Amino acid sequence: MRIKNADTLTSHGNIKGRKDMVEILEAGLQAGDPYVNLKKLIRIEGKTLYVGNPLFECNADPRAGITEYNLDEIDRIYVVGAGKGIQRIAIAFEEVLGDYLTGGHVICKYGDDTDELKKITYTHAAHPTPDENCIVGCKKILEFTKDITENDLVFTLAGNGVSALLTYPVDGISIQDVIDLTYMMQIEKGVPTVQLNTIRNHIDVMKSGRITKKFQPAKMVHIVAIDVNTDYNTPTPHTYDSFMSKNIWLHFLPDSSYFKDAVDILTHWDAWDKCPKSIKDYILLAPEDNETVKFDEFKTFNDFRVFGIMPNKIGPVPMAMEKAKELGYNAVMLTDSHQCEASQQGLFVGTMALSSERHNTPFVPPVALFSTGEMVVTVGEGKCVGGRTQEYALASVFKIAGSEKIIMAACDTDGTDGPGGFIADDAPKCLSGAIVDGYTVAEAKEQNVDIRAGLKSHNTSAVHWALKNGIYATQSISVLDLNVTLIMK
Repeated sequence: MRIKNADTLTSHGNIKGRKDMVEILEAGLQAGDPYVNLKKLIRIEGKTLYVGNPLFECNADPRAGITEYNLDEIDRIYVVGAGKGIQRIAIAFEEVLGDYLTGGHVICKYGDDTDELKKITYTHAAHPTPDENCIVGCKKILEFTKDITENDLVFTLAGNGVSALLTYPVDGISIQDVIDLTYMMQIEKGVPTVQLNTIRNHIDVMKSGRITKKFQPAKMVHIVAIDVNTDYNTPTPHTYDSFMSKNIWLHFLPDSSYFKDAVDILTHWDAWDKCPKSIKDYILLAPEDNETVKFDEFKTFNDFRVFGIMPNKIGPVPMAMEKAKELGYNAVMLTDSHQCEASQQGLFVGTMALSSERHNTPFVPPVALFSTGEMVVTVGEGKCVGGRTQEYALASVFKIAGSEKIIMAACDTDGTDGPGGFIADDAPKCLSGAIVDGYTVAEAKEQNVDIRAGLKSHNTSAVHWALKNGIYATQSISVLDLNVTLIMK
């Protein structure tokens, strides 16, 4: 199981509901492992490497179909990438390619289990704020670009977390400047990652297609651990052209933002004055030779393919919903793109759950409510240990207090919610999320645990762990949040 403390989570409170919840979350978390899907994308038969699967293609991909590579004509095969849990894809590559794999390097988050990697080297680095190890990992990836030729084949891997982990600031900007920028924007101000990336893209050596340009003229296959056909900003699914031309954060692919956009975002969030001077000076200078790679230029690159190996229809939420149905719940999807303050989301869903329990509206029990996306927590300048899914769960407890039928949970599918740094007996440094129910407020009172203080300071990990509500899960890739609310009959 990915959930390592299931017995503790189900030892108190609404035990039947908690056991159902753990089964549902576990089903979702298991579906968040890209290892199996990678093996559905590539295979070797004789001297031919086959790459392709319609399940993982972009809509209207002009190169749709299986691409064949004659292994006698390929000099070297490299695998490089970055992202939380990205080593799970790298492990599958090693197993499929065997002796044909020359080598490679991936940048993972601290705590990711890399013990199975043999040929592909790795660097553990920090997320969500980067650190010096990000630069170490980037330099190791750059080593593979030095004598690259058109007879080489390079697989790139990217998933959630790539924007922090693939960090290598341009000359004149220090890693500390990027750390300060990231902390100010994402932690203190709660800026959505896509907007922060518009700034980071323009102060980096690697991001936004630049690293792919350095790998030219090699043949390349770009693998992203997401669903490439879902556009969370419009009701219309992506096509290949829209996916490639709107990208902001998958850094082996082209970028759609400009230096001016970075200035506008800093101004909009009232962050210009506090932004490190080196970053402001650089984006105002806007050097043409370091503008990000745009789609028109990217299309001129040598032979390449793009695949998204985590399609939503076989991802965590659908698999968790299937498990809920097996357990007797009607499964309802609230939203696939929540992006708001986690505490407000928790309050709102808790209120809906309470109304459903009392009045059978808007939902008739037994029902399981699901949502996913990427919530935010605006921390301000305080220092704390918590995360968006933990905040969501804790904020809901006063709404559902006293209920014998409501159980709420949320977790980050990568197994780590927030930056981590938690210290307690037998606890991980970073919780995955939390499970709460109608008994949580009473249990906190009995144990003298101050929930309101935890919410006010955003120090939610300590509260959840003290109440045996914190989820301890193994690490993998992130395919966003998994939020579940059960309303029993």
